[in-house]
Parts: sequence; C-alpha cells; structure tokens
Amino acid sequence: MLKKINFLLILSLFLSSFTFAGDSTEVESHELTSADLVNVVASGEEEAAKITWSLDHDAYKILKERGAKLIITYNTKIGKKRHKSGIKGGDWKYTEPIDIDATNYTIEDLVGHESYYFKIGFATEGNVEEVKEDKEKMIWSEEAKTKTERAWGIIKLLILIGSLGFFIYGMKVMSEGIQQAAGNRLRQMLGSITSNRVKGVLTGFGITSIVQSSSVTTVMTVSFVNAGLLTLRQSAGVMMGANIGTTITAWIVLLLGFKVSISSYAFMIIAFATPLLFISKGKARAWASAIFGFCILFIGLEALKNSVPSLDEGSAIVQFFIDFKDVWYGPVMFVFLGALVTIVIQSSSAAMALTLAMVSNGTIPFEVACAMVLGENIGTTITAEIASLIANVHAKRSARIHSMFNIIGVTWMLLIFPLFLNLIGYFIGGSNFDASNTEMANSGIALFHTLFNAANVLIMIWFVPQLVKLATRTVRSRGDLDEEFKLDYISGPLGSTAELCILEAKKEVAKFGKITAKMNKFVKTHLNSTERKEKNKMLNKIEKYEEITDRVEVEIADYLGKTARLEMSDEASTRMRGMLNISTDLERIGDIFYQISKTLERKDEDKKYLSPEQRKGLNKMLDRVGEAFEIMNYNLNSEYGSVSLDKAIAKEREINQLRDELRSTHLEHVHSGENMDNALIFSNLFSSLEKVGDHIINVSEHIADRNID
Repeated sequence: MLKKINFLLILSLFLSSFTFAGDSTEVESHELTSADLVNVVASGEEEAAKITWSLDHDAYKILKERGAKLIITYNTKIGKKRHKSGIKGGDWKYTEPIDIDATNYTIEDLVGHESYYFKIGFATEGNVEEVKEDKEKMIWSEEAKTKTERAWGIIKLLILIGSLGFFIYGMKVMSEGIQQAAGNRLRQMLGSITSNRVKGVLTGFGITSIVQSSSVTTVMTVSFVNAGLLTLRQSAGVMMGANIGTTITAWIVLLLGFKVSISSYAFMIIAFATPLLFISKGKARAWASAIFGFCILFIGLEALKNSVPSLDEGSAIVQFFIDFKDVWYGPVMFVFLGALVTIVIQSSSAAMALTLAMVSNGTIPFEVACAMVLGENIGTTITAEIASLIANVHAKRSARIHSMFNIIGVTWMLLIFPLFLNLIGYFIGGSNFDASNTEMANSGIALFHTLFNAANVLIMIWFVPQLVKLATRTVRSRGDLDEEFKLDYISGPLGSTAELCILEAKKEVAKFGKITAKMNKFVKTHLNSTERKEKNKMLNKIEKYEEITDRVEVEIADYLGKTARLEMSDEASTRMRGMLNISTDLERIGDIFYQISKTLERKDEDKKYLSPEQRKGLNKMLDRVGEAFEIMNYNLNSEYGSVSLDKAIAKEREINQLRDELRSTHLEHVHSGENMDNALIFSNLFSSLEKVGDHIINVSEHIADRNID
C-alpha cells in the first residue's frame, strides 16, 4: 500500500513539472505587442495628470523576468501637431522609468487648462531609458487624452467670481420675472398690511419666498415707507418676515442644487420655456424670464461648486479655519467674514450658496460655515441701507430697524452658539451627527439658518415698539427736506365718509403742488451756477423729485379710486374728479422739468453755452413761472369752487407774451446766423417752461371747477 502511494506521488510531481514547463514555454512564446497595454486612461488634475493602465499577465511575466521598466511619453495638443509637421518645439517628453509592478503614475508640473496626449510603453530589448526614441525597439499603447485643471490662482479666482456672478444674475432674472408675472399683487400684499405685526411677518415671508430675494422685499418695503404707505411698525414686521423667507433659498440650493442637480436638466427646461418668449399676450414672457433665471441660477451654482478650491486638511487655508474655530473669538471673526462677503457680492443668497459650496469641497468646517451664515444676515442689511440713502427719514429709520434686528439677533446667538450647534446636530443626525460628512453639514447649515431666523423673529417681534423708538433716536430728521416725501394725510385707512377722504386728499394735493414748485427753483439754480458740483446736484434733485411726482400721483389716484366706492354727493364727486386732474397736471409738470434737466445735462456735456441775453430771457421766464406757482399753491389751499382766476389768467398771459418775445428774438438771431450752436437748446428751454405755465393754469381752473372734464 505504501509503495502504491509513493508511486502516485512521484507520478503527480512528474506531471506537474511537465505542466510548468508547458506554461513556461507558452509564456516564452508570447509575442509582445501594443495590445499588452490595456485600459490606458488619463485623468486631469491641477497642473498634473494621472495615468492608469493594465498590463497583460503573460507580458508582465516576460518583462518581469527581464527586469524591464515602463515609461510614459506625453505632449500637448499643439506640440503634437508641431512634431508631426517637423516644427521645432513639438518634441514628445518622457517620464523617468517606471517599475513594472506599477499600475498608475502621476505626471506633475504640467501646464494648467491644457490638452495633453499620453502613451505608455516598454522596450522589446535593451534599457528603456536608452532606446525610448527607437521605434523599432519600443512598443507603445494607444494614446490617452485629458485636459489638466488650472491650479488655484488669479484665473481660478476670476472663474469663481464669474460663477458667482452667473448665480446672482440668474437669481436677478428669476426674481424680476416673478415680479412681472405677479403684477401688482406683491405691492397689494404690502399695501394691505394693517398694524398687526404677525400679518406683517407673514407678508414679508410670503413675498420673499415667492421672489426668492430678501433684498427685493426690503427695498420694496423701504420705498413704501418712503411713500408713506407703511409705518415704521408695519415695516418692522415685513423685514422680520423677509429674514425667514430668505432661508427658503438655502433649502432650494441644497435640495435641488446639491442633491438633485437641476443644472443637469436646465437646458431641457429652457427648451420647454423658449416658446413662451414668442407669446406677446398675457404674462408668458415674464414667466419665461422666471424659468430662464431659475435655470441660469442652477447652472451658475454647478459652476460655483466646481470652481471652489478643494483643499486637504493640511492646506494653509483649511488649517487657518480649524485653528480658529475653537477659540472664543473665532465665531465673531467668522461672523465678520460672512458679513464682508455678503456686502461685497450684495446677495445673501449668493453668499449662502458660496458657503454651502465651500463646505461641500471641504474648504471650511461646519462650525465656521454657521458663523459665516450669521454674518451673512448682517451683511444683507446693507441693501436696505443703500436703498434708503436717497429716501426720506422714515425710510432710513425702516432700514435701521432691519439692521438692528439682525445685529441684535446675531449677538444673542453668539452667546449660545456652541449649544445651538449641538441642537442642530441632534436634529440632523442625533448622536451620529458627523460634521465632516458634507451632506450632514450642509443640511445642518440650512437648518441653522432657518431656526435662527425663526427664533429671532419670535423673540424680537415683542420689542417692535422699542426698535422703532431706537431707530427714531439714532436717525435724526433734517427737517422739511426729509419729511416732505412722506404722504402725511392719506397714508392710513380710508376715512369714515367720502367727504372726509376728499378733505385729506385735498391736503395731500396741496403739498404735491409745493413739491413741483421746488423743481422750478432747481432749474434756475442750475442755469445760473458756474460750479459743476452744484449743477450735478440740481440735476440729481430734479430726477429725484420727478420720481416722487410719479409716485405721489399714483398713490393719490389709488386713494381717490377707493374713495369713489363710498357713497358721496354730486359736489364731492366733482371735487374728486378735479383732484384727479390736478394730480395728473402736477405729475406732467414734473415730467417737463425732468426733460428740461436732460436738455441742460446735454448742454453741459457738449460744452455749449447760452449767451448772456439768452440766459437773461430764461431767468425772466423762470421768474414768471415761479410767480405762477405761488398763485397756484395759494389756490390749492383755498376752498374749491370759490377761487378767482384773475391773477392766474393774468400770469399765464405774461408767460405766453414773454414766450412770444423770446421766440421772435430767437428767430432773428437764427436768420442772422448768431448763436446757432445753442439755438435748439434755447428754444427747447423756453418752450418747455411755457408748457409748465399751461399746466399751472389748468390746476387753477380745476380748483375753480372749470375744465374738470
């Protein structure tokens, strides 16, 4: 039995040796070709490229036994063409020899954002380093192609800024499209607010959620306060609601931009929206703009994610954030950073998108991002502050309330910042919350933004009266110049009777007349000034007052339109129609003065000058118009229907007579060839002033119940 076992063992060893010899023979007979190098793939990195490959098993054994090495040759797209054409400077470059066991190799120090071609090869005989340029002794793989990425620098910074600009532009187009599609409904939502603070918060939240921009809501609120349609208390509620509404943006960016990636479907969505551009009826074009903006927003977000630098834990920037996140003043420092970013890019939504993108790429930690979100809440107040610069004191105080609300909220949040972050972590992942997990971190940031603003509103809504008092004390009134742009008499709800409403409207119309009269003085100051700074100041004032006249006319007409629904006598109806016509004439006076300002502006730009005689004639005309304004304003404060038109008619005749004299003198100079350069300017100015006189007499006639229709 033992002999039999020994015999079988010897037989098996013999067969094994025969098989190995056969395998060896098969390997030795393997012909080396380019097919032995397979799956050659090149992938671009920052000013580098990574090449991966696979080597046939039999070829590997042969080359391993020979102690052979691999080598990679590479060239740019342009260099390859030069080499093919025999032009100098297009030679292929080579790496150092690579171990036969390697399956990948990274080539560094390449040109960023450049197309490269790669081939990996081995020598059939000899040292690969020595025979690498001998085609007969080298076997090369098929070419692999890739494009390197730019290293972080000025180019990538500009790409980042451009991506951010694309995101902001998309948000702007979407917001404007929604506003156009919604028509006046948004303004009606604001205009219908009562003194109820909760209703104001809900309105601010609703409008911001719709237009996806707290800046639009806050600027709109400031303009309504400027026009007297909202009180400071009402505006405070709207501002608070806007802060909650803007948190919706973070969730949209997170869910659709990071998890679903709307950018992948953006062009298909645009394809469906394109036909709307060719529909002229309705609000189809407005909805098309909204859809286009929505898609552009997410295309910009995708570019933003790709352009934000992805840094490892050892990088200086990441280490800076890590080092300071745990010190007591770290959160305060990052709050200032978030505020600065928002102030620079003028959009808290864009700042939030940038923050989420940096967290996704591991550039900043979760705690730092949350502190920056607090800063973004402060930075967004700059928009309302800027909008209030040209507004009245009430609008400035409204913007100040918005700033104080956010600053106070950030202050108390910093006191409990670590505890609040722990609460956010518990909501997102319980005990398993991992701040290094980018998906958890981004969800935590969005939740932090929402809960902070909601909590701040719940606390601060009880202190609105105190905020109003503090804003009133910190923003001092400069007198009539600040107060005159507020509708003092018809800013509240309708009176109990139509007669009372008309009396309030009458006071507002009388104030409207004083506003337009000031425009005549601005023109005279500009005409007689020799300082460019003062001239520009007067032009800006005329433009500002023209906008005021437009707004006041709309508000008076709206108020009287509501009054018309009340029961009224025939006399009250006549008075109301007269005031509607008066406000129209006053608004047209504002338009004429604006046209005059543009004529004066062109005159200054073209460096054309009026002759002393022309200037004297215009000053006379301005004086006559100023006297006509005084008569008109006196009549506006008188009882309607009992006004004498004698003075008004006499002054209108003086204006017409002076216009005729100036025209006659002007034509004589034109025929004689004098003052040809400024002939058209002079003619436009005195003709426009005469038209102002026509509207002034119209106002007095409406007061006297003449020419009402």
